Parts: sequence; structure tokens; C-alpha cells
Amino acid sequence: MAVKKVLIIGGGFAGINAAKKLGNAPDCSVTIIDRRNHHLFQPLLYQVAMAGLDPSDIASPIRSMLNRYDNISTLLGTVDRVDVDRRVLITEVGELSYDYLVVACGATHDYFGRDEWEDYAPGLKTIPQATEIRRRVLMAFESAERTDDLEEQTKCMTFVLVGGGPTGVELAGAIAEMARNTLKRDFKTIDATHAKVILVQSGDRILKQFPDPLSQYSKSALEDLGVEVRLGDRVTDINAEGVQVGDDFIHARTVIWAAGVKANPIGKTLGVETDRAGRVQVGEDLSIAGHPEVFVIGDLAAAKDKEGNPLPGLAPVAIQQGHFVGKLIRSEVAGKTSMKTRRPFQYLDKGQVATIGRRRAVMQSGRLRLKGTLAWLGWLLIHILYLNGFRNRFFVFLSWAWSYVTFGRGARLIVAKQWKNNATE
Repeated sequence: MAVKKVLIIGGGFAGINAAKKLGNAPDCSVTIIDRRNHHLFQPLLYQVAMAGLDPSDIASPIRSMLNRYDNISTLLGTVDRVDVDRRVLITEVGELSYDYLVVACGATHDYFGRDEWEDYAPGLKTIPQATEIRRRVLMAFESAERTDDLEEQTKCMTFVLVGGGPTGVELAGAIAEMARNTLKRDFKTIDATHAKVILVQSGDRILKQFPDPLSQYSKSALEDLGVEVRLGDRVTDINAEGVQVGDDFIHARTVIWAAGVKANPIGKTLGVETDRAGRVQVGEDLSIAGHPEVFVIGDLAAAKDKEGNPLPGLAPVAIQQGHFVGKLIRSEVAGKTSMKTRRPFQYLDKGQVATIGRRRAVMQSGRLRLKGTLAWLGWLLIHILYLNGFRNRFFVFLSWAWSYVTFGRGARLIVAKQWKNNATE
């Protein structure tokens, strides 16, 4: 039997798990392509931004993750577009042909037509963006320390988070805790506990994917940390001086964007229908119309559950889609199944969890709803278990234990700017 070529674009949760399911499959040659050499555990990226973890604690080289599979190779490079009719990828290193293609190149931030806001309000998708946010937050306190002007100090120590989803909530809580518990011991001429953290959400509640009681608890938990939560307010402008929120202008030196995402533009080169966010419409088997050999998974896919509801852009969805597509391709290459007998993808919703701060979290799984310490312990356990590799689990556990006992954050390093053009997988 001729060897089938499988190309996978993207080394995120979806792409990596698809590759693993194809590992050492007979008559199958797999190449995974990514513009970066590492797989990133994005659920903990905010802790890099908040100086709680080092980037190497949550990232692993793709080559080392897949080196035990003899049939998988890794290519560092950028994909320009896909020619589905010729079955080739056009990349910076030339054209690559395929028998099966898995497109799992993720999403980037959506500034809703105001891309100039990115200069003033970086998002959080990559390690360079995380270290840039860390730099801005720490430099805000350093700048406040260097001035005697009380008004300027207030501007420096005002932080605005745009977006009330998990990223915005986690960042808001982390900044408040860092100012209250960690930085207050580092500065002598300013009181870091006077930092003002504002979370702006256009909807009527934060963490809207959770049941209302858990959303209300999260809001109260943030307010207990001193965070001002503004609901029903829209951001209309962002500049170097701050944020226009409704009729109010908030003077702030640090603004962080966590309000929306849009799909990787590669999806549009597939020549099929996309939704408003640029996500590719896929069938029940996660393939695209007219090309059963092309699969789109992860944040780039506009997939639906069995009730027809859109699946969220979460790591568990991407992981399960990767497993499904990898096993499906492996079975077809082995001749056990065919394209005509494919079963539909079914997402098993195991629930969701979000943390607000120390001993403050929410968890929902089926009818189970937890908040506070129990949910926080569950959040810790889940993230430790999902991390890749023993080394990462060990060092993250040690960092968390040390931080819990000492209130310290050991990665408070200010590094040079190097974050632009790093927003996609």
C-alpha cells in the first residue's frame, strides 16, 4: 500500500493531539507545521503575564513531544495558503502535497475593525504577548515610583481589562492580588495596594458561559479583591492615555484586551463558507464541503454539537477534535473504514472551570456547581493533569506551592518589547 501523506497545520491542542493519534501508524507519513517550535499550554498563559510562572513552565518543544513517533516529522515555517484543488500547501519553504490535511491553526484577537488599538491594548495568545503584558504591568509600578505627581501615580497604577470572559477575569484578579500581596513589599515611595483595577464587560454579566449564580459569585469575588467591575459598558476608543468607556474616559497607562477573537486567515483560503468571525464551516465529521480529505479543527472550526449549538473555543473541544480526526484518518489509511462510512464527531462536555484568585474559583460539570476553595482546588488539579510532561507539572506545582506560602511571584522580570506579529498559531 502506498504511504499516505498527512499534513497538520498548527501545534496547538488540536494539532498535537491529532498527530499523537497518528503516531507510528502504518503506511502513514505525518508532518506537523507551525510558525513556532513549541506547543503552548494557553490556559496558564495569564500566569506568565502575571509573573507567576516562567514561559518554559507551560511550553514544550513540538519535536520533543513527538520524537518517539518514527513517522512524524516537524517543520518550522509559515503556511501562506491552501490549494485544495491541487492538494498542496503553499509555504515559505515551497509547496507541500498531501493526501489528508488537518488545519488547526487557531485564532487571534479581534479588535472589531480597530486594529490600531493593539498598540495600546495587547491581547494574550502567545508568550511574547504575555511577557509584554508582564513588562507593562511591572513598568507601571516602576513609573509610579519615579514620580512625585500623585495624579500621574494614579494613572500609572490604573489597569483596565477589556472583556469579562475567563482571560479578563483571571487577569483582573491576578493584578489585584499581585498589587495587594506581592508588590506592596517591593516599593518604598508608593503604596502598591492603591492600584486600581477595572474590568469592563459589554454584557450584563461576566463569565456568561457559566450559570448565573457562579457569574454573580465571580463578580463578588473580584470586588472583594478591590476590582471595579463595569457591566453593560462598551469601549469606544483606546489611546496612549487610556480608555473611553461609554461617556467616561478612564486614564490608564496599562490596558489589556480580552474581548474577542477571530479565526486565522488561512481558513479563508480553503474556499468554503465561514462565519462572521472567519471560522470555517465544517460537516459532522469535521471535514469541509467537497473535500472529505481536508479537516478543520480547534478554534478555526465552526463546529456544532448534536443539538446544533456552536462548540466553544476551549482546549477540551480542540483536544477531543484532534483525537477524533487522528483516529479517523488512521482507520481510513489502514483500510478499516472509508470516507463514506464516517461517524459524526460528538463532543463530551466535561464541564468548565475558571479561577478568580487565591481560593476563589468557579466550576461547573453537568449538575455539579462549585465555588470558592473546592472549585479552586479542582482548578489546580485539572491544570496540573493537563500540562504536558512531568517536568512542567513538577515545576508548576512547586511554583504554586511557593507562591501560596510566600505570596511571592518569582518571574517578575522586565524584558524588551518583542510582541507584535505573534498573534496566530
